[in-house]
Amino acid sequence: MLPLEFGWFLPTSGDSTAYGDRDQAVPPSLEMFTRVVAAAEAAGFEYMLVPVAAACWDAYISSAIMIGRSKSIRMLVAARPGYINPVLLAKMIAAFDQLSGGRVAVNLIAGQSDQEAVAEGIPWSKEQRYEVMDEEVEILKALWTAKGEVDFDGRFHTLRGARIAPKSLQQPHPRFYLGGGSGQAWEISAKHADVHLFWGDTCERIAANMREIRMLAARHWRQDRIGFGMRLQIVCRETEGEAWDAANELVRDVTEAQTRYIKTHFATSVANQRVQELARTRGDLIAPHLWTGITKVRPGAGIAVVGNPQQCADTLQTFIDLGCHSFCLSGYLHDAEAERFARLVRPLLIERNEARMRTAS
Repeated sequence: MLPLEFGWFLPTSGDSTAYGDRDQAVPPSLEMFTRVVAAAEAAGFEYMLVPVAAACWDAYISSAIMIGRSKSIRMLVAARPGYINPVLLAKMIAAFDQLSGGRVAVNLIAGQSDQEAVAEGIPWSKEQRYEVMDEEVEILKALWTAKGEVDFDGRFHTLRGARIAPKSLQQPHPRFYLGGGSGQAWEISAKHADVHLFWGDTCERIAANMREIRMLAARHWRQDRIGFGMRLQIVCRETEGEAWDAANELVRDVTEAQTRYIKTHFATSVANQRVQELARTRGDLIAPHLWTGITKVRPGAGIAVVGNPQQCADTLQTFIDLGCHSFCLSGYLHDAEAERFARLVRPLLIERNEARMRTAS
């Protein structure tokens, strides 16, 4: 049984308590980023997910500045196929790793939107982006661990005598996370990832997906080296009624145009297709406290845990019992929800799971 770890989200495109009300929007800023990171670190979160969508501020610059304004939290920063030459990317991440004292991890992202990729000069389809990703992760690992020069012959990259300085501080290299719902995403996770992050789904579906990824990992002799986690929203309040009031406020006055954009602009993402399918076929709830409402206004991980502290802890515990140990969470407003989670929910989870670990040992 792996120890639990919790990650929080840095909203580099802004924050809000009501997606349908522009007056509730909190624009991105150095002050807001600092406030959220400080709240997450004070709450004991181990890592911070830094997004990379077109609306977001640059993840590497933002992460580097936030590392300088924090003491312990790690930054989970994306490596997107084709965006940065892999030799330069290896140097950037290794320098980040050394200068931060090992406070960086790598989030493997192929991108939810083909339209966004083309707009940003990435010509490949989603399937090709995963092929590029596979090559680039192999290059990153080779450059971080090789004692001499690296040669590489691939479909997308060719290297002759490549080397970098510094090497990564973490050994053998920083950890890799990946969230994705396609067979290609699972294969990359099976081959390279330390943690595969699922988006919210039914327990039956998550359990089946875990079995499939473990079988894929066994082909690479990694069935015992891959862990699993959940990427979820959370809306926790002292009472269940207060939690549902806050959840419904998030989608109050959301327009049909906003919802249609989410459904069409991110249609090529298998994981996004799945959360939209859940919202369409299951309605507002896929379990008593797993809510689909945020999928109307947010691409990707829009399934939310909603309830009082015990209800939120019980819902997360169902995924822990399946074998998930990493929880990458976000809420509204992000600094306030981080404080609530640390005060109201995390102690319940830590207490019961530390007791289980003691019993198991």
